[in-house]
Amino acid sequence: MKYLLPFFVLVVMVFSCKTENNLEQSIAAINIDIDIERYDRLFADASISDLPKLKQAYPFMFSEKYADSFWIAKKRDTLQLQLLAEVAKAFPDFKEERRHIESLFNHLKYYFPEFKVPRVITATSDVDYRYKVIVTDTIALISLDTYLGSDHKFYGGIQKYTVQNLRKEQIIVDLANEYAKRYAFQQQRKTLLDEMIYFGKLLYFKDVVIPFVEEKERIGYTQEQFDWAVANESYIWRYFVERELLFSADSKLPGRFINPAPFSKFYLEEIDRESPGRLGQYIGWQIVRAYMEKNDIPLKDMLIMSAEDIFNNSKFKPRK
Repeated sequence: MKYLLPFFVLVVMVFSCKTENNLEQSIAAINIDIDIERYDRLFADASISDLPKLKQAYPFMFSEKYADSFWIAKKRDTLQLQLLAEVAKAFPDFKEERRHIESLFNHLKYYFPEFKVPRVITATSDVDYRYKVIVTDTIALISLDTYLGSDHKFYGGIQKYTVQNLRKEQIIVDLANEYAKRYAFQQQRKTLLDEMIYFGKLLYFKDVVIPFVEEKERIGYTQEQFDWAVANESYIWRYFVERELLFSADSKLPGRFINPAPFSKFYLEEIDRESPGRLGQYIGWQIVRAYMEKNDIPLKDMLIMSAEDIFNNSKFKPRK
């Protein structure tokens, strides 16, 4: 009898892996093929006489607020030329990124059959890291100058916790996150739990549509930060519960545990110094995962469920 349980667990694991492999093969068979439009290169290489054609092909890249003289001056600007040169050096081709984007689109098409493949366009944005990726119904715009690497000289004045994710590995994560925000819906986001579950939905969405990306990358943590969150999961949860924070609408809580920050604010000096930011998002992720493990429900339906329903039916227990 003592050998029976391990054998049963092994059988379940093997069956689960086989099912998962079959699923990924079915998704890969969708075989979406895309062209990457390197607008950053087109703009860099364009002569002054080429600008009218470029404006016709990419009207959304040329604000009507500015006369042609603005774009001509931009092409000649020393800093702009340096920026374009650094992008060209960091992204001489886009093969790996293209492969990842095609896989993401395959997954989106599988789970959301109505998904229409957009034009994928790379550009520069004067390092506007607030809008690294912009997604519409027809366009996915990626600002390559916000992915030059955490130690790049252009990022010297930016906060360290932001700079750590200005890396090319985050392109596919940011793109998936923008699509997650388009599919996820929550009636209200008043309490800490509301915020936790909403961001947990976005992170679980990335579990499903970019499974080839490491967990730490999906949440934008370093390995050390991710290990800290896993090791302290039980403590974080106990802290939230004992201080009755889950159902609190205190406006300071998102800044402490949800929003990007150098660390989470437990107001305990040693813990705060060691912790990563956004630990509320991390715990929300684990709650949504627990819910999906225990309930047979399509991804699309979960993304529009209330935080209360997900939490009450998750039977969430943190790792110890």
